[in-house]
Parts: sequence; structure tokens; C-alpha cells
Amino acid sequence: MNHAYMNQTAAGRIVEERLPFTIRIATSDADIRKAVAIRHAAYERHVPDFANQLKQPEPADYAPSTTLFLAESKFDSSPIGSMRIQSNEGRPLSVEQSVELPDWLQGCYLVEATRLGVTQRDRGSLVKTLLFKAVLAHCRNVGIEWIVITARSPLDRMYETFTFEDILPEAGYVPMKHVGNIPHRVMAIHVATVEPKWRNVAHPLHTLFFRTEHPDINIGGAPVLPSLDFPVTLPTHAVVPGIRVVA
Repeated sequence: MNHAYMNQTAAGRIVEERLPFTIRIATSDADIRKAVAIRHAAYERHVPDFANQLKQPEPADYAPSTTLFLAESKFDSSPIGSMRIQSNEGRPLSVEQSVELPDWLQGCYLVEATRLGVTQRDRGSLVKTLLFKAVLAHCRNVGIEWIVITARSPLDRMYETFTFEDILPEAGYVPMKHVGNIPHRVMAIHVATVEPKWRNVAHPLHTLFFRTEHPDINIGGAPVLPSLDFPVTLPTHAVVPGIRVVA
């Protein structure tokens, strides 16, 4: 890809980096089942009782408002990571089964990122990080305003690193019905301000996310880095339900 990156002049040269794995959007039942295998294995290591409910695809995996990101090894195409996002178009987020979102999120275009899982390998941390890069880029491209997550301890520390913030700070860890009633923090990040916020504080991941081109991340041919020549799609009733197709 050869885009006119909005941060190319101000923040320095864009560099290219190849990865030992690929990240793409799931487009078939076989892709979804690969993601489910990773999901079940990851949850079984940490929350085995709840993992029993994740052996098969969930209805949300096939919902039109869902986008499923899949990381695969270049060596043998085996799945090594996955993450799912689902928009709030026409339906509440899953987290809203357990808490009421604050007023300032009402009426916003949201996605909830769930079911993050990676294999237990040396590169697991990098896979998690770049799955989030793919999710963030996709949300920026389709005009999502906020990414909401729920995170149990100690995974919540990773989201703090990404500068997610508590949206219900007084609530602390809340049992989540869609995650086996395991206590989670509810956190969110504002998509449009991640790049300037990270740049202004010299965030250690800014270069990786915004000054490094990763050709091995494919979000439907759309830019992974912010660009001037790719118009952001503002959400409409036609766009958000088809978020996977738009990608």
C-alpha cells in the first residue's frame, strides 16, 4: 500500500515490518471455527469452568454486526490468536446485560471487543498487541467512536497500557453475565484520539501502531495506518450492521 499518511511528515518516516504471522478478518465458517479453537484453548488455561461454554461457535460469531479478527502462523496457517468486535447498531452491547453505560456513551457508535485469545507461545504478547492494532484501524476506517471492553485481572493491565480508561470507576470489578459472571472492569477508548494522544505522550507503542506498515495485517484492503486518501466511512444504518462486509 502506498498511502499519504497524515503522520508521515510530522512524526517521521513510515517503515515496513514483516511478521511471522498474518492477521485478517474471518470470512468463512472454517475461519470462525479456527478462532473458536484458539478462544477455547486460551480460556481453558485461565477460566476453565467458563471455557466449557466456548467449545462451539456462539450466535454472536455469525451476527451481521460482528467482525472477527484471526491471526495465523505463516508456517502452517494454524490459528494463533483471535478477537471479536460487535457493534451496537440495533442492539445493546453484551456488557449492557450487566451494567448501564454512562450517559456520555449513549447515542454513540460503539463496538465491544471480546473473546481475545492467543496461543501460549513466545510471540503471544505481540499477537495480542497487533490484533488490537487491526481492531483499532478497522474501527477508525468505519467510523466507530468508542471501543468498549471488559477485562478481568490481570488482563486489564494490558488495556491500561493501550490507554483504555474505566468508564464506571466507582464500580470496580463487576460480574459479567456474558463472561460466566466473572468480575471484570468496564473500560473504553476513544478511537479518533488514540493517535494524537499517544504521539503527545510519546507512548512506546506509537511507532508500532502509527509509523509502521504491516503488510501482513489485512483488514479487507483498507488502510491499517491513518491516511489522507482513504475517507472514513461515517456510520449509517446501512454501514454499521454490515461492518464485517464493509471491512
